[in-house]
Amino acid sequence: SRAASPPSPLWALPEELLLLICSYLDAQALGRLAQVCRRLRFLSSRDVLWRRIARGCLNSGFTQLGTDLAPGIPVKERVKVSQNWRHGRCRRETVLKWKCKQVPPSSSSFLMPWMELDGEYLYLSQAENIQAYQLCAEGTGLQRHPQAIFSGHQEDVCRFVLVNSHIVSGGGDGSIVLHKLHGSYSVKFSAHEQEVNCVDFQGGLIVSGSRDRTAKVWSLSAGRVGQCLHTVQTEDRVWSIAISPLLSSFVTGTACCGHISPLRIWDLESGQLLTCLGTDFHRGAGVLDVFYETPSLLLSCGYDTYIRYWDIRTSTRKCVQEWEEPHDSALYCIRSDKNHMIASGSSYYGVVRLWDKRQTRCLQSFHLSSPTSSPVYCLRFSTTHLYAALASALHVLDFTAS
Repeated sequence: SRAASPPSPLWALPEELLLLICSYLDAQALGRLAQVCRRLRFLSSRDVLWRRIARGCLNSGFTQLGTDLAPGIPVKERVKVSQNWRHGRCRRETVLKWKCKQVPPSSSSFLMPWMELDGEYLYLSQAENIQAYQLCAEGTGLQRHPQAIFSGHQEDVCRFVLVNSHIVSGGGDGSIVLHKLHGSYSVKFSAHEQEVNCVDFQGGLIVSGSRDRTAKVWSLSAGRVGQCLHTVQTEDRVWSIAISPLLSSFVTGTACCGHISPLRIWDLESGQLLTCLGTDFHRGAGVLDVFYETPSLLLSCGYDTYIRYWDIRTSTRKCVQEWEEPHDSALYCIRSDKNHMIASGSSYYGVVRLWDKRQTRCLQSFHLSSPTSSPVYCLRFSTTHLYAALASALHVLDFTAS
């Protein structure tokens, strides 16, 4: 009698069935599967298998809703790099240095280098200019000389935003300047009586906050560029501001020098106060940075050393989560991957911390300015690198290093 034919190997199944079977595997099992043969190595690297795993990782490029913010990078590679973020494995480098401007202790200026990341470029404010540096091909360093310089302020740039190929900046001279990235178009208008500490730009509208205790809404419509639509009397110095992703409201973070909540949400169309966030802020607990993850989820930080996570769908009186800076330092800036990770910059010794929202304690810490002390004024990150701007230098942490 004829001998029975040997059974077909598992990997001879149709690809659809193999993908379904592999979808139940974790990262370690998928890695082992890739060592079996060429076909399974190719199959086990498919983005569809790693997407579920990546959504549970830190800074893998996926938001809470599953939106992919880095579609050009294989998901498997992002999961690998995510482990470096979690365990603090990185290479550190100082990529730019500049002379630290000496500010008298009595100065009223709120000076800080600020930056934005946009694809292959990093935009950095230095004194009264904003300079665009191209990232090196390997992703760590910057080109030695800026590719473009955006000017217009008579005093230092306090903050700026980069939206839809436009830069909007607020300066110590009380003015707002709008630049188009590609072209010579620029507009400057007088905005506040004192420093413009913060700006945001969305949907054809600019919002600005100042030391003069006002926040203002400006039009960029044709024929109305630079026209003030609303002036909000905040009764306190405005340190931070952000427009809601729904373009219906904006939030201000103020100095908390009185008995008014430092976090307030205002109607963008009318300029009327909608709500105050929190009830137990201490005097002087000013909010230095705010960040919208979604229209209803908001992060804040400031002088009282806490990161607070607000869900305005559930409560405006109390945040849903909070994390305290372990060394009791003011927090100058925060950023989120819009999923599980938060990065914060502290006021002493250039400390950058990584936080996992699913944990109560700090995940990783990096001291960038020891033995001298400098705040981290601004930080930005991609899925592979974190950039931190201190008083006299720009540092980068490269998490692709094994």
